[in-house]
This record gives sequence, structure tokens and C-alpha cells, in this order.
Amino acid sequence: MGGGPAGLLLGRAPWQVRAAAVVLFTLSAARPYAKSRIGLDNAVVVRAARTLLEGGSPYADRRFLYLPGAVFAALPQAGLPERVLFYAVPLATGAFVGAGALLALGLFEVRRDSRLAALLLVGLAFFLPFQSLVFLGNWTVVAIVAFPAALLLARRGRWSGAGAVVGGSIALKPMLVPVLLLFVLARRWRALGWAVALAAVLSLAAAVAMPHPELFLTRTLPFLLHGQDAYARPYDASWPAVLPRLGVPQAPALVLGCVFAVGLLGAAWLRWRGGERCEGRGEALRLVECASLLMLAAFVVCRPSFQNYALVVVPSLAVSVVAGGAAARSVWFWVPLVPEWGGVPWPGLESAVHHAFKDIVMYGGLGMVLAVTAWRQWRGWRVVTPPGSPGTAGVVTLSSCRYSLCKHVGAGRLRKPPEVFRK
Repeated sequence: MGGGPAGLLLGRAPWQVRAAAVVLFTLSAARPYAKSRIGLDNAVVVRAARTLLEGGSPYADRRFLYLPGAVFAALPQAGLPERVLFYAVPLATGAFVGAGALLALGLFEVRRDSRLAALLLVGLAFFLPFQSLVFLGNWTVVAIVAFPAALLLARRGRWSGAGAVVGGSIALKPMLVPVLLLFVLARRWRALGWAVALAAVLSLAAAVAMPHPELFLTRTLPFLLHGQDAYARPYDASWPAVLPRLGVPQAPALVLGCVFAVGLLGAAWLRWRGGERCEGRGEALRLVECASLLMLAAFVVCRPSFQNYALVVVPSLAVSVVAGGAAARSVWFWVPLVPEWGGVPWPGLESAVHHAFKDIVMYGGLGMVLAVTAWRQWRGWRVVTPPGSPGTAGVVTLSSCRYSLCKHVGAGRLRKPPEVFRK
């Protein structure tokens, strides 16, 4: 990785480039100041916290769709003036996204002052999901930080810590529920137990401390299962929401979404099996691509699925370009992201209620590229020559992380890669 485009990305960027990237990222985070009403999603959670302080039930507001733990997490904001929140929420949201980007860099052992780090900040600044997120102040930022943090801990062998991070994130906003399947694939039952137990304990404790928590089951949950209402439905990028707008009946749209989601889940299984015994960046790549497939499977079929959810997986996938065999090294990985680049006009899709058509292309395209990569990775680890074939003592195959020598004489497979392939 010392030469070529990857080596260029890993090199240290001049301080002027780094400063320009930070300024551009900050200016993009401050873009919502030009509007009169911002932080709409965060305002819903703050309003729920203030309702709790006044003795009411947060779930009396049907717009409050979070688990009980989010109410208590928002209490520090409840006493702040609206003008302070107006200026603080966009920058705080941008800071969370920046923290997630730094964790993604650390996951692949990329230095924070590298050219890739600067390029990542610039890319995020022009990424429409980022601009949407800082405008809304959505609590997706919890998952944006927790996703790479959990994978970083898993890569370092601290699976219980990864489970705790996922569980804490779910207690605030249950976006990372699909990542629980990663613990199942890895057979890390203690980590799975930590995630489930922590999410359950925090949610139950918060529910007991508020009046009428049952409204979550009788009012909020049915509202979510029906895809929310006419106000939020046009922004939903899941297949069951978008395909009917293109003329597909509701039932076939749901079936198609489920079939595609099941295919992505199968691809996640293949990706996990196809990278066994990887080390270094190869193991990080397996974790990121497998977990991203699990998340994308949820995005395409579960309602609602909004544009800013892409920030959970895209930064880590983009940084994975430094790892050999990564899906991000294919031009097809970047094609579905082109419509999400700010400043590029798309006739007929510029209005807020129509960008879901671009979002479904992004989620579906990323899912297909990762699925194809998973298939190729899995095939790369299979032994083509059958054991006992005359005149063959072994077969050398190439995977994304190492060479593999398969011996046909009783001992099974022997994988001892050269040191150069460990990264």
C-alpha cells in the first residue's frame, strides 16, 4: 500500500489542505443558519423532554418516535433557550458526523492528517445526506458514531465493548438493530447479550420513570409500522414506500423489498464467511462490508428509511478504499452516490418530496455492489481443484487479505500469508 493511488491517499496532507477541508466541512454544517426554522427533528425530542419535566407523557406527541431513553438524554437541552439551540444543533450534529469519520479512519489505520481524511471531510461537506442531517438535527448521529466505534472495538477483539456500544445506541435510537446479526454471524454470544441487555435495561428503566409509557406500544409503534403519515411518507426511501409511487402495487412492492433484503442478508453471510482469518485492514474490511450489508438490508425494506441514514455506512465504506479487494475500489460503488452530490441538478428530482427517488438508487446500488463483492470474496476462498486430483499437491488462491495455500494431503488448508499482504 506504499505506492499508487492508495499510497497517495495515505500520505500526510499539507496543513493548508487540512485547514481548507475543516473550514469547508464547518461551513457546510452551518449552512442551515440561512433558514428560519432548523433542528426540527431535535426539537421533537427536546419537546418530549420538556413535557416529561412538566409531568406529561412524551408519547402524547405522535411525532416523538424514539425509545424512552432518548427523553432523558435530551434533558440537558430542555433548559436551553431556543436561540441557543438554533445555533448549537447544526454544529453539534456536524461534530458528531466528524467524530464518526475519525473513527472510520481509525478502523482502517488511516492517519487523521492524511489526504484521505481531508478528502473525506470535503466529500461529506457536499454530501446531500449530511446537509439534510445538520438541517434537521436528527438523532441518527448516535448511530453514525456508534457504528464505526463498535466495529473498531470488534476489530481489536473487544467484542463485549462493541456489544455495549451497540446496545447503548439502540436505547437512544434503534437504528443499529441489524448489527446484532453481526454478533450472530461471528458467534459472539456475550457481545450479543451485552447489546440486548443494555438496550433493554436502559429502555425499561427510562419507561418506568415516565408517565404512561404504554403509549409507545399503543400509539407510537402502530404509527411507525404504518409508515408514519402523509407528511413524512414522501421522504421515505424504502422500497415499499417508493415503488408504489412509481405505479407498483403495495403488496408486490413489499415482496420485492423483502426479496432484495433477504438477498443482502445472504450476501452478508457470504461476506463474513469469505474473509475468515483475515487480519489488519482485511479484517476491518470484512467487518465494515458485512455490517453495511446488514444495515442496507434494513434500509431497503423497513419503514421509514430516510436520506440521512446513509451516513451510518458511507463514511466507513469510503475509507475502506485503502483495503485490497474493497467494494469502494470499484467505480460502480461510487455511481449510486453521484445523485447525492450537492450542486448537481437533477431535473424533476430537486424538490424535497422527490429526492426519495435518488435515495432508493443510492441504497439499492450500494447494496448490489457490496453483494457482488461478497460473492466474489466468497468464491475467492473456495478451492477449485478437488482433493485428490492427480498431479496436484495444492492450489494457491488469492483472497482480499492474503494468499491461501490449500494442501490436499490430510492437513487441510494452510494459510500463511506474506507480511506484505497483512494490511
